[in-house]
Amino acid sequence: MTTLRNLPSVEQLLQTETTAQLIARFGRPLTLDALRQTLDEIRARFKLNPEAGLPSNESILTQAESTLTAWAASTLHPVINATGVILHTNLGRAPMSEATIHAMGVVSRGYSNLEFDLETGKRGSRLIHAESILQKLTGAESALVVNNCASAVLLTLSALANKKRVVIARSQLVEIGGGFRVPDVMKQSGAKLVEVGTTNKIRVSDYQSALEESVALVMRAHRSNFKIVGFTEEPDFKDIVDAAHTAGVPVVDDLGSGALYDTAKYGFSHEPTVQESMQAGADVILFSGDKLLGGPQAGIIIGKKVLLDKIKKHPLARAVRADKACLAGLSATLTHYLKDEAEREIPIVKMMSLTLKQVKGRAEAWRDELGQGSVVEGQSTVGGGSLPDESIPTFLLELQVKSAEKFLRGLRKNNPPIIARTENEKILLDPRTVLPEQEGALLVGLKNLLRN
Repeated sequence: MTTLRNLPSVEQLLQTETTAQLIARFGRPLTLDALRQTLDEIRARFKLNPEAGLPSNESILTQAESTLTAWAASTLHPVINATGVILHTNLGRAPMSEATIHAMGVVSRGYSNLEFDLETGKRGSRLIHAESILQKLTGAESALVVNNCASAVLLTLSALANKKRVVIARSQLVEIGGGFRVPDVMKQSGAKLVEVGTTNKIRVSDYQSALEESVALVMRAHRSNFKIVGFTEEPDFKDIVDAAHTAGVPVVDDLGSGALYDTAKYGFSHEPTVQESMQAGADVILFSGDKLLGGPQAGIIIGKKVLLDKIKKHPLARAVRADKACLAGLSATLTHYLKDEAEREIPIVKMMSLTLKQVKGRAEAWRDELGQGSVVEGQSTVGGGSLPDESIPTFLLELQVKSAEKFLRGLRKNNPPIIARTENEKILLDPRTVLPEQEGALLVGLKNLLRN
């Protein structure tokens, strides 16, 4: 009769060659934990159903290996984005250029002069890295890089408007992805909100009335992921800046997306650029590194030196500072713009600049390689909280399958996972957002699933 006494002990399992191999791969402590957990699970199952018997030693070690593999596996994987959403927030937003990836790898492999002055041999400041490129690129007097744009907003308001009044249009008090609410962040900084205008109509006179009292800042916040249409009115940003400056009040412009180029060039509506904000006279400008800029996650603050000096000295600046990999990667991405090579080197800009003929050619090549499917017209979008409701024409590979949901599940289980979309029970794959080096893996994954 089989009893739990027949179950091998951890010590007995440790004597096997298989366990020795597991220890070599995963280390002794983790292997011991997996063996103990596996044996505990087997005991629990046996007590519920003794008639099922006990597994062999080989099965026990196979189960332990599966547990170890799951424990040691990363939860963050590269995926193939075939959705046509260029800045897919859930898929990590902007893929980075080869030069950016290389720069981040170089400073991460060993030591760097992150906070060391190579000229004097003394302690330096990480705040200088990327600053000179940003100054050259935008014409700003000073610059600072933090870990994301939300941090940039919180730090700027904490440093310049704690317990002071900040004027902002009511239409800009929005909530964007992840529950990030502009008014909540402003309040967290200690700033006192002064809302002007109505949700759909704001005039310069609204700002002028608010500026009659003591005010620390006027702020414009990018609405990010939605538009107000219909019966609307909003003053030109230059007029808002002029009204603020007449009252002796600086202006903070939270651009969010961080475009350094005219998105209208690629068939989208015009997104306010960093250069336009500078020309309008904004005193401090905030924008993201991993959206339309196309680099690593970062919050970028540029503007007047007297204001940036206050921001840099605030205690919160240390809590939200960027690390060496971010600074190196951002510098490399910005250099592409400095050298006028963004369309050639930055993946998201390349995606937007693809012609319909190029996209159609790739979709047709996929169809021919698979031996099935149709090439149909469709739309690609920017995503990432940029250019809401904006799309440009594209061509899609359309696949007819038995169950779209089951097929999507299969795509997600592929290695690497393939993320696509469906419409009318058909699978749609957009070549615009599939990196050229991923095409081979995409086609292999599709072939394997279509065979089943």
